[in-house]
Amino acid sequence: MRIDFVSDIACPWCAIGLNSLEIALARLGDQVPVELHLQPFELNPTLPPEGDDTVAYLSRKYGIGPEQIARNQAAIRERGAAVGFAFGERARVWNTFDAHRLLAFAAAEGPPGAARALKHALLRAYHGEGRNPGAQEVLRELAVQAGLDAARAEAVITGDAYADPVREAERRWQQLGIHSVPSVVIDGRHLIQGGQPPEVFEQALRQIAGEPAAPAAA
Repeated sequence: MRIDFVSDIACPWCAIGLNSLEIALARLGDQVPVELHLQPFELNPTLPPEGDDTVAYLSRKYGIGPEQIARNQAAIRERGAAVGFAFGERARVWNTFDAHRLLAFAAAEGPPGAARALKHALLRAYHGEGRNPGAQEVLRELAVQAGLDAARAEAVITGDAYADPVREAERRWQQLGIHSVPSVVIDGRHLIQGGQPPEVFEQALRQIAGEPAAPAAA
């Protein structure tokens, strides 16, 4: 089974969704062999390198005030904790294009699991620690953590490698109707959207794979 996880590092629900999906996959174990592919999407593609204040940006984008933003963030923290993701304070919103380029490099040239490790590291840095995932020093640090070749990663970070493939992938998913994330596309035919609980992912994957549903807990 092929799973395309379309997401943006800037999306808090993508952090929840990825952890939730991985819990579901762990529950399935060897019953459903899966290939997980991380796909790029940008929520804030026009942000400049210096980013923007989080509350001001979200207020302009969604037409909501600081109080509603605070309530939304509290709900997100609660949902994150339920699947093992710890949200911290994040004062600014950042551009994520270079992070997506590095993820594409990790998937194409890195050792097995490197892209997934890098994705988790980027999500933690952005949502857990409030760091800029477009800053070159952050990308260098996380590339090494993910087991990527430091010299090759440096060339990617400071150049424009994988820019065209990332833009092409973003266009392709938008043309296929993906306009919100996270979007989980299974075998190119089935779509699950949003940061769903693990149970939702598990049930859907079992049904798609033709496996019987897990028995209800006593």
